[in-house]
Amino acid sequence: QVQLVESGGGLVQAGGSLRLSCAASGSIFSLNFVAWYRQAPGNEREWVATITSRTDTIYADSVKGRFTISRDNAKSTVYLQMNNLKPEDTAVYYCYTRVSGQHYWGQGTQVTVSS
Repeated sequence: QVQLVESGGGLVQAGGSLRLSCAASGSIFSLNFVAWYRQAPGNEREWVATITSRTDTIYADSVKGRFTISRDNAKSTVYLQMNNLKPEDTAVYYCYTRVSGQHYWGQGTQVTVSS
């Protein structure tokens, strides 16, 4: 069983920054990839970024160059540093992982970017 808890969301002006955290339970955390997704009102959930167990990273084109995903295995935590935020980044942000074929999602954290 894996539990994921996001934090760090909030209200920020366009051009500002936020850092999201995804804290995971479970000793196998370091062996798994973790991804961030987001969902804006009326939209489908979309993938944002992934970090592998080897700390390889990949980003959606919409956030490349502005967002950075990282992990601290000692703290079982994955971060999403978001810079130069835009109003279109407004969404609920979720972290996700898959362990032994089971899908795990956090409860989400709201990010609102005002223009």
